[in-house]
Amino acid sequence: MINPILALAAMVLYLLLLFGVAHYADRKRDQGESIVSNPYVYALSFSVYATAWAFYGSVGRGATEGLGFLPIYLGPSLVMLLGWTVIRKMITISKEHRLTTISDFISFRYGRSYVIGALVAIAILIMITPYVALQLIAISESLTIISGPYHEILGVRRLIVAVLLGVFAIIFGTRHLDPLERHEGLIAVVAFESVVKLLAFLVAGLYITYGLFGGYSEIVSGIASHPEYSGLLKVDYVSWFSLLVMSSFAILFLPRQFHVMVVENSDEEHLKKAMWLFPLYMLLINLFVPAVAWGGLLLGAGGRTDMFMVSIPMNQG
Repeated sequence: MINPILALAAMVLYLLLLFGVAHYADRKRDQGESIVSNPYVYALSFSVYATAWAFYGSVGRGATEGLGFLPIYLGPSLVMLLGWTVIRKMITISKEHRLTTISDFISFRYGRSYVIGALVAIAILIMITPYVALQLIAISESLTIISGPYHEILGVRRLIVAVLLGVFAIIFGTRHLDPLERHEGLIAVVAFESVVKLLAFLVAGLYITYGLFGGYSEIVSGIASHPEYSGLLKVDYVSWFSLLVMSSFAILFLPRQFHVMVVENSDEEHLKKAMWLFPLYMLLINLFVPAVAWGGLLLGAGGRTDMFMVSIPMNQG
């Protein structure tokens, strides 16, 4: 275990690093230079799709449903590869008619109906509130695994995280009065942390797959020969199809995806890079999900299966 105060300090320092990245990007924009107006940063910003679910939910689902986690990432990947022209049209229409949110976009489709726009906004609020709470809980649970149960001094760490992220959103997001102004600091941070979480996932995945086991083949063989876990290798096609359809719509209509994909787009040509870079990112960040999930089961790792990404390396010292 890591000292609780040290773990909290590390988290705060990382958040301050994100503040620094955002501030630098905004300063360069004010000087007439943009560090985010390129197709690679634009493609990386799409990876805001991979939230706490990518680290914890996917692994937990892989440990209980086998390959049932894959459609959640296959859907968006297929949309980008095969339907990028639809996204390009969404960008064109939104820029031409000054549409800055998904509720604007849908209400515009129905004659700029204020009623429809309000209904969409309310639906988004209902959906997003518990989703944001889930991200904060994931951060707190990670700290609990790393540093042990709540320390009486650190019992407010969820509040600390919420306040810091709220301040970040105000400084680099909502303080801009023009809704059409691009938030370069925000996008720079999204791209930066997309690289960080991918590297973290790959390092942990490589360690578990090739450090604790002899590779993927050993893990799959162990699962296939285990009477309790052999069913994880089967595919539920009905569930796959349902999740594939829902996740395909998610990449188009999730508020955060609409924002980075449409509002923050500086050049429609950047979409041609994103159409293959985003699916590649989805492939890489899911490459070791089965290995982590099934490896944890074979190791008899205790605790919740969705926390294997952190708990297995911690248990191994």
